[in-house]
Amino acid sequence: MTATTERQKAAYVSGQAADGRINVELEAEGMTLNLGPQHPATHGTLRIVVRLDGEQVLWAEPVCGYMHRGYEKLCEVRTYPQVTTLVNRIDWLGHFANEVPFILAAEKLMEIEAPERAQWLRTIFFEMARIANVSLFLGDMGVQLGALTPVFYAFRDREYVLNLMEAVTGGRFHPNFDRIGGLKEDLPKGWVGEARAVMGRVRSFCDQMEDLLMGNEIFDRRCRGIGVIPASVALDYGLSGANLRASGVDWDLRRDEDHPLAWKHCDWKVWTHADGDSFARYWVRLQETREAAKIVMQLLDGLPSGPIQAKVPRIIKVPAGEAWAHTENPLGEMGYYVVSKGGLGPFRVKIRSASFNNVSIIPWVLRGVFVPDVITILASLYFILGDIDR
Repeated sequence: MTATTERQKAAYVSGQAADGRINVELEAEGMTLNLGPQHPATHGTLRIVVRLDGEQVLWAEPVCGYMHRGYEKLCEVRTYPQVTTLVNRIDWLGHFANEVPFILAAEKLMEIEAPERAQWLRTIFFEMARIANVSLFLGDMGVQLGALTPVFYAFRDREYVLNLMEAVTGGRFHPNFDRIGGLKEDLPKGWVGEARAVMGRVRSFCDQMEDLLMGNEIFDRRCRGIGVIPASVALDYGLSGANLRASGVDWDLRRDEDHPLAWKHCDWKVWTHADGDSFARYWVRLQETREAAKIVMQLLDGLPSGPIQAKVPRIIKVPAGEAWAHTENPLGEMGYYVVSKGGLGPFRVKIRSASFNNVSIIPWVLRGVFVPDVITILASLYFILGDIDR
């Protein structure tokens, strides 16, 4: 071996040793990182504190309260008709759907029931609120993974649904349309035909999302096997809605609860998925959007005639008592526990919002994942911050 070769070998060994010393010196116990507080995709202000080992999450803790507006206490200083204005804004993308369980609780206390036509129209508007809400998720999930086109499709076709809501209620995001004993007004002329056409657009939109995202290799690899939530864990944490059904739990209040609304008159399916990952949560919501359009079409075809408002006092004074009502809202189970002492407004109101329970699993589901997957998992859980902080 020549002297030159010996020197090269010695230099190589010396370099390796130096690299080893540098690597030892750069070792650290980990890093605590704030994800937020920020306003991701206009869904609200969120902060998550994560502890990292390199790019792997050791633990994560969601910090709630940045959007707290005290809905429960505000309801206690409003009359019953005024409360619907407040609850529209909890899950602001679900708008009308937020009104329904509160009105059902008040109707239980008053022992009245809205006319059949009003119940069918409530169900139609409820499912349209679901479509307007979830369609935005279907497009926005692509943005979180770098695909811009789907969200433009979502905003485009969602506008048609919001136009329908505005034509009846006068409001796009906050209709304030439900009333104790019925609805504020009936449908305008020509609305039913327009609604049928829009439901056709919704089905086409779902097909486009399936082609654009679910058939995309990047979307598939970033979502399959990521953020897996077993059924037992989902139940332990109180998950509901699509997040629960995507873990294989066949539970939907529209089917499993005895509601006065018109879901029982429709032929539709509750979809579940066995994988419990980010892909499953997207897939379930896509199928539910199709089912929502199917429900609306059936209700439009069989819409009964008759009044839209039961006889109620001009000044509503709810008898003393307690009532609980919950519905399958776009984000999951939403319920109101209303306590009345016989006044013009509730004495106490407790709101069970879907997103608050759904984000409770964040510390569990983010443990051990890598930083890029954090965004995918959070997007797939789909929560609205007003629905968390109330």
